Amino acid sequence: MAMDHFLFYLALLGYLLGTLHYLLYIASQRAIVGRVATYATVAGFGAHTLSYIFRIYTLGRPPLGSVYESLSFLAWAIVLVYLVTEFRYGNRVIGAFVLPMVLLAGSVAAALPRRIADLGPALQGAGLWVHVALAILGNAAFALTFCAGLMYILQEGQLKSRRIGRMHFRLPSLELLDDVSLKSLLFGFPLLTLALITGSIWAEHTRGSFLPLYGRETWSILSWVIFGGLLYARLSAGWRGRKAAILAIIGFCLVLFTLIGISLLRTGRVL
Repeated sequence: MAMDHFLFYLALLGYLLGTLHYLLYIASQRAIVGRVATYATVAGFGAHTLSYIFRIYTLGRPPLGSVYESLSFLAWAIVLVYLVTEFRYGNRVIGAFVLPMVLLAGSVAAALPRRIADLGPALQGAGLWVHVALAILGNAAFALTFCAGLMYILQEGQLKSRRIGRMHFRLPSLELLDDVSLKSLLFGFPLLTLALITGSIWAEHTRGSFLPLYGRETWSILSWVIFGGLLYARLSAGWRGRKAAILAIIGFCLVLFTLIGISLLRTGRVL
């Protein structure tokens, strides 16, 4: 087994332990369980990072040329964004929603072929790798926006039902969730914008058109419009709460379809 594969499996083990302990933490609220969840996630992130270093050395290029590589990078980026959020807000409950998504993305990646395929000249170059990396990092931020939106709807439902249970006291406040959603949106939207710009420049260079409206490009632009509209509504029209949460959920579902669905329907590659 190649070293990068071994480290990737170690990362999945760390994410599995992190997922289980975050879920136990939201149920028990025991501080030691929360700390174990964080330590396991950090250990998995470290192993995942080393896995990328070894794969970059093996490939001689960024590992972003297949569905496996891009899903793996998406999982890595979501963990990065989440850990920054956990340390920033001091709240581990969000991990019970984010880490299962990371584990799912990593598990799907592990089930896909990991053979190293040669990429044609049109699928190489620093401009393309920058475009793909920016898009995935932006999507990782939107994953946090998505989770915060789900938690907001759950928490709001508890309050509106007037039958407040244990979940109400264990989920973050509506104010914190709204702030996490806005901050992650503010981080992700510029990255997606830069990804579209660099992608257009690459397309003009390789295909002779700034805006080749193939399947993925069309859906990516639609995702950009949805998140851009959400950001404008939040900053200019004062949108908060349930409407913003629902639109964030819809936008991220569209992102997943753009990133994974179209790729699998085509040739098994992300590019």
